[in-house]
Amino acid sequence: MPIFIKTELIKKEYLIQKDIRKKIINEHIKWIENLKKKGINIKSGFLVDEFKQSGAGGLLILEIGTYKEALEIIKKDPMIKNNIVEWKLNEWININQ
Repeated sequence: MPIFIKTELIKKEYLIQKDIRKKIINEHIKWIENLKKKGINIKSGFLVDEFKQSGAGGLLILEIGTYKEALEIIKKDPMIKNNIVEWKLNEWININQ
């Protein structure tokens, strides 16, 4: 089954608005948990630098049939719905198969 990767960066104005960001990230976590309960293979996390400091963005991995299906799911992400991230969705092609 195809694998899709959503990369994201939190918009600068939300880096300082910690309360809003935390609320939306908590909604994002609940959204991920609900998708997993529905049997969707999805993983999400944030990136850190060599000092384990966040702010380098996030990564979501989704295994689903088509780009269209992946996009429909991703557009429901609270982080996207609340417009706090710049994001991009791509299919990942495994060259080692």
